[in-house]
Amino acid sequence: MSQSNLPARRGYSAPAAPSSALSPNDLAPILLREARRHRVALVGIFAAVALLTLVVGLLVLPKNYTASTTILAQESDIIQPLLEGRAVATEVVDRAGIARQVIYSRKVLEDAMKTGGWLEDKPSAIEQDRLMEQIKGRIAITSPRPNLIQIAYRDSDAKRTYDVTERLGDMFIKESLAAKERESREAYEFIDKQVQDYHAKLLEAEERLRQYRSANTDAQPGSATDANTRISALRTTVEQTRMSLLEQRSREGAIASQLSGESAVTAVQTRESLYRGQLLELQGQLDRLLLNYTEQHPDVVRVRHQMADLQQAMTNEQNRRASAPQGASPFDEAQMNPLYQELRSQQAQTRREVAATASRMSIAESMLGDELNRSRRIADSESALAELTRDYEVNRDIYQDLLRRRENARVSMQLDREERGLTLRVQDPATMPLRPTGLRFMHFAIGGLLMAVGIPLGLLFLRARFDPRIRSAQQLQRMTDRPLLTVVPTYHSPRDRRQELSRNAMSVGILALVILAYGLAFGLKQLAAA
Repeated sequence: MSQSNLPARRGYSAPAAPSSALSPNDLAPILLREARRHRVALVGIFAAVALLTLVVGLLVLPKNYTASTTILAQESDIIQPLLEGRAVATEVVDRAGIARQVIYSRKVLEDAMKTGGWLEDKPSAIEQDRLMEQIKGRIAITSPRPNLIQIAYRDSDAKRTYDVTERLGDMFIKESLAAKERESREAYEFIDKQVQDYHAKLLEAEERLRQYRSANTDAQPGSATDANTRISALRTTVEQTRMSLLEQRSREGAIASQLSGESAVTAVQTRESLYRGQLLELQGQLDRLLLNYTEQHPDVVRVRHQMADLQQAMTNEQNRRASAPQGASPFDEAQMNPLYQELRSQQAQTRREVAATASRMSIAESMLGDELNRSRRIADSESALAELTRDYEVNRDIYQDLLRRRENARVSMQLDREERGLTLRVQDPATMPLRPTGLRFMHFAIGGLLMAVGIPLGLLFLRARFDPRIRSAQQLQRMTDRPLLTVVPTYHSPRDRRQELSRNAMSVGILALVILAYGLAFGLKQLAAA
């Protein structure tokens, strides 16, 4: 009975298909056998890759020479403190960036092309632009330290590399110093032009202010203060004058009232009665003296003489009146009232003072009105005067500031002209490069040999790894899950052995050719370097 007719056991499942993947232990002998089998092809691939890289290294690989120069940017430590606040020294923060801007300029690149001899063939404008781009790509600018600038250039010609590098350093120093001087000169010229412009503006503002003040006499400095002071003084004067006027008018009224009670003419006593009154007074004085003194006392004697004189005068007056005519005027015994005359005089004086005070008050009030009108005119002209004055002061301040800045710019320009500020000098000059830099022939040859070994081995591994054919007994047993009875070995015939020998000889010959080619190439390189 066949196996397909037998009943299947309960719980039995078919075994999983065995994997055909090769383990590392199985893969190593397979690789050895495949390498031995295809040794001629592998050696040929090795030789082709090695010789190809050798030819590329000899003929195609460019020789790059690199030269560099280091420039020191040094600031003066003595002049800067002395000129602090008077001159502006050139300050460079990104020195490498400044160097790139200078060196990558068209002027410097054209000079570099002229130095390198590229312009001898008279290239076109497009070719010159292409050469400039190539030169830019071969220039490296770095700043190892804040005050150092390193300029490196690489080229296939050693002398041209040296010449171009040296010229780039010189042009950088020359253009940087020229740029510094040009910058300070342009700054001075700009400030000087601004000074001239603001001088003209200042003169124009001053002329406008003068014309306005000439046309408006009240538009003078301090006019408002002076007007306020005069208004205050005039108001005080008016008040004082008004009080004086009231006082004088009150006094005038009082004098008029007193004058109305007095008579202009008053009767007076006769001379006889006057003498008699005086005589009575002297008699009383004599009586008082006699109480204390004798008749011989000088005061008593003097008083008696005075009494005698008065008696004589009284006698003469009686005789005169007796001899006077009968038709004499009754007013001979009358005279003007002195109090009345004094009051009339005071009244006249008071009226004069009242008139003068009233006139003075009128004049003060008129002057006060004039000052008030002047104050209003000053207030009206203050806005225009303030605007004109503000324009003048602004232009004056800016002009004075620009004058100081122009002098500072002049000192800065002289400082840069004499190279006493930020100085640039070559710290490490360029030298003639003796050996090329970058990938040399030895590196290229070693890399070519490694690649010549790696490519055949990679192809061999891919072939052994992904080839579906069964290449070992262990692989067959693992794939079929059946017992392996025996393995039939390979038997080489004489013809096969001769073919193996010829393949070995061919492989050795190819390897010897590669070694000989590399030996000759290195020998030629050493002779060329010597």
